Amino acid sequence: MRDRQLILLALPGAAFMILFKYVPLWGLIIAFMDYSPYRGLLHSDWVGLAHFRRFFENSDFILLFRNTLGINLLSLIFFFPLPIILSLLLNEVRNMAFKRIVQSIVYLPHFLSWVIIAGLCFLLLGSEGVVNKLIAAAGMQQVDFLTNPKLFWILLTAQSIWKEAGWGTIIFLAAIAGVDSRLYEAARIDGAGRLRQAWHITLPAIRGVIVVLFILRMGHMMDVGFEQVYLMANGAVADVADVFDTYVYRLGIQQSQYSFTSAVGLFKSVIGFILVLIANSLSKRFGEEGVY
Repeated sequence: MRDRQLILLALPGAAFMILFKYVPLWGLIIAFMDYSPYRGLLHSDWVGLAHFRRFFENSDFILLFRNTLGINLLSLIFFFPLPIILSLLLNEVRNMAFKRIVQSIVYLPHFLSWVIIAGLCFLLLGSEGVVNKLIAAAGMQQVDFLTNPKLFWILLTAQSIWKEAGWGTIIFLAAIAGVDSRLYEAARIDGAGRLRQAWHITLPAIRGVIVVLFILRMGHMMDVGFEQVYLMANGAVADVADVFDTYVYRLGIQQSQYSFTSAVGLFKSVIGFILVLIANSLSKRFGEEGVY
């Protein structure tokens, strides 16, 4: 058989996708049922769109939608461009030993769990934390970093930037490595400095990668990291911390409302799919290939 070895190499990945991504899609039908684990899928009653109507009519819907979208918009505005900027800066470093050290440092937070990061935030920003002790020692009023609703979204965004910005540079650095070096040589002959080279050569060369990652990012606009929000939330910030993921956990896991929370999850997926289609269509209008 032609390409037999390549097919064998692809089989584990294909099996993983089928078993853990496509087979579970069968379970989405419980969003349209009054599902009972004791009665099973075949004997539970069908209720149609009742769970969706209940969700949209719920007073929590606007709050959840606002919080989820607000956190993701902040992440899109402040977090998404940072790996690109960091990649451009790392690409300009000529000392390879120093470059590897910096890359290792900025990659490291990605491997830390959200539990550790939340613990560090409590130690640094809590009422008795290091930062507030320094503020008090300076004779200034302490800041309620963890219990101030106005700071909660900013805190989540700052955590995401610190944890994932360095890891996000991997794809961009790989794309930059594929840029033809002769373009830089020609630009230097024409008198272009490093900033001009980055703006007129590097960024246009990796624009396709940026667009694809942006489109894929749009598919997660209704997703907020459950662990991060759950660990950082408290009663004082409940109104700005409750998102779709924590809502699903509270009602689905703690209260066993499986069908209702499946409807919520399906709604998130549909919105993400629509956003991907819109972003892909816009990218094609601006001359990019998109993701399909």
